[in-house]
Amino acid sequence: MKLTVVGCSDAFGAGGRLQTCFHVAAWGTEFLIDCGATSLLGFSRLGLDPNRVSAIFVTHLHGDHFGGLIWWLIHANHVSGRSAPLTVVGPAGIEARFTAAAEALYPGSTTTPRRFDLIFREFAERTPIDIGGVRVTPFEVVHPSGAPPYALRFEVEGKTVAFSGDTEWVDSLLPAAADADLFIAECYGFDKPSRNHMDWRTIEKNLPRLTARQIMITHMGDEMLANVATITDRRVIAAWDGLTLNI
Repeated sequence: MKLTVVGCSDAFGAGGRLQTCFHVAAWGTEFLIDCGATSLLGFSRLGLDPNRVSAIFVTHLHGDHFGGLIWWLIHANHVSGRSAPLTVVGPAGIEARFTAAAEALYPGSTTTPRRFDLIFREFAERTPIDIGGVRVTPFEVVHPSGAPPYALRFEVEGKTVAFSGDTEWVDSLLPAAADADLFIAECYGFDKPSRNHMDWRTIEKNLPRLTARQIMITHMGDEMLANVATITDRRVIAAWDGLTLNI
């Protein structure tokens, strides 16, 4: 399993980074974990092919995590000539939210005839869903976004990757990350708690409870980026755009 960080910034592009998007290639399939508005820009920088992505899994319905779907659709129709089906899985109401956002930005974009099937499916709390050889289990977290937000646990090729999504600390992160090969944890702040987000000091306090083999912090704001070099725990690495991990 190969994971590529396409984007790892907060919503505001702290440090000049792109919005949240992780690309995973495993078992002959390629999928995304979140699809921020800058995802296609990251794909172009990294030489990745959007037509090879068969599924996009969305943690919650904020624009820096799902907004890239709008440009993904338009690019597929007018640039890349996509023909393979694309499955999008996310919280309840994701199709309606996507349609409203796409029509607001590009009227008529969702009704333009396309050469591929666009399939939407919805998560249900702690109910595994299987898409193209990938098993995903959602764990509800705390991050108001108009629909239930989730941490996601991915199991494929005998490997497990978990992602907190955006959230303040909640104990549902423990089973989501249990014994994972990699746990990706949003870490917006350093030592100043921020409502609905995590900070390094909170994650640090909970490290003994997290049984993941490796932890990657992401979604870092300016304060966190300024202090990231102070982290010395051997299990913890910091994300950057373009980082690749073989898991």
